[in-house]
Amino acid sequence: MSWLSGEVNRINQKKMRRGWLKYFFLGGITAFVILAIMFVAVWTYSEDYRISVIRVEGSIVTANVNGNGYAGSEYIGRELRASADDPLVKGIVLRVNSPGGSPAAAQEIIRDIEYAKLRKPVFASMGEMATSAAYHISSHANVIYASPDTTTGSIGTIWTIYDYSKSLKDEGVSVEVLKSGDKKDITSTFRGLTDDEREYLQRFVNESSELFINDVVTQRGVDRSLIEDARPIRGDYALTIGMVDKMGNLFDAINAVSAYR
Repeated sequence: MSWLSGEVNRINQKKMRRGWLKYFFLGGITAFVILAIMFVAVWTYSEDYRISVIRVEGSIVTANVNGNGYAGSEYIGRELRASADDPLVKGIVLRVNSPGGSPAAAQEIIRDIEYAKLRKPVFASMGEMATSAAYHISSHANVIYASPDTTTGSIGTIWTIYDYSKSLKDEGVSVEVLKSGDKKDITSTFRGLTDDEREYLQRFVNESSELFINDVVTQRGVDRSLIEDARPIRGDYALTIGMVDKMGNLFDAINAVSAYR
C-alpha cells in the first residue's frame, strides 16, 4: 500500500507541475496579447491627435451666442476650455474675424485663453479684420498669424452717445424723466451731456483704454507710442512692430501649432 500511495502521489505531483506550466504559459500569452493591444491603442491614440479651430466672428459680446454677427464670450470660453481639457486635442487655433466689441467680453475670453494655454498651445489666425477687442484677445495667444492686408490695431475704447433732443423739440415732442440721481440718465438720447458728465465719461473711457493698452504692451512688447492713438494698422506693419508674429493664413497656423513645442 505504501508503494501504491507513493506512486499516486508522484503521478499527482507530476500533473500539478504540468498544470502550473500550462497556466504559466497561458498567462504569458495573455499578458503578451494585452501588451500588444495597449501598444496598438497608444499608437492609434497618438495618431488621432487633432487641432481645434475656434471661430471668433462678429461683434464680441458677453453672451452664449455664436453666429448672426455675434461672438459670445460664454460660447467661446466653453469651446476653449473643452479643447484644453480634451486629451486628443494637441493645440488650439483661434480664427479671428471681428471688429471688436465689449471690453468686458474680451476680458472673459482672455481668462479662458490663459486657462487653455496652461494645457495646450493657443495660436491666433487673423482673417480680414481683428481690431480693438478682437486684437485684445489675439494678443494673449502664443503666436499670432495675419495676412499683409489684415486690418488690426484700433487699440482703445470708444463710447458713442446720441442726442436727439433738438430733433424731438423740432417735432414738438417733450420728454420728462424722473430719476433717483442726477447722473442716472447720463447716456440718455433725450438730452445732451453736462460738462461734469462729459468729464466723468471721458475718465471712464480713458481708464478702460489704459487697461487695454497696458495689457497689449505687456503681452506683445509693443512700443506704446505706436499704438496709443488707437489707429487701425495693416497686417504687414503689425508684423514690423511686433503686434503679430508671422504672415500666413488659417492653414499655416494649423500646421504650425501642430508642430509647436
